[in-house]
Amino acid sequence: MAMTHLAQNTGMVPLVLYSTQNRAGQNQAWEEVMLNVTVENIGELAVVECEGRIVQSEAAFKLRDAVTSQTEARIVVVELSEVHAIEGGGLGMLVFLQRWARNRNIRFLLFNPSESVRNGLKRARSISEFYFPSIDEMMALLAYASSRYALAA
Repeated sequence: MAMTHLAQNTGMVPLVLYSTQNRAGQNQAWEEVMLNVTVENIGELAVVECEGRIVQSEAAFKLRDAVTSQTEARIVVVELSEVHAIEGGGLGMLVFLQRWARNRNIRFLLFNPSESVRNGLKRARSISEFYFPSIDEMMALLAYASSRYALAA
């Protein structure tokens, strides 16, 4: 379940353009590697939606910058259902961000990670460090944040 894009959109930015070569050394294809990060703030809740691949350092740094800019949030949810590939740097960044949030008394949740993200966390033996809210828990968090935000406005 992807969240709706309500607030700040950081846009689709190409991170790396690379080619693959066959055995004869000829270029076979060009592939654009992208990560789209969108941040929604609802009161003290920040939802960081990710779409694409977290396989290059630039993508991991883009995720880091989006999350660490949420210093006013009490809860940061990283929505990962549309992340199609994640590698070591991205997995390490998730662990770093979880610790960053803990040090600032911010709850850090991974919502609806794709199968490739779950498998990567299992391979890295990091899956036990994270909390994955259910859809019902996420809906309750959104309702709570919306009601508190409405009262404050």
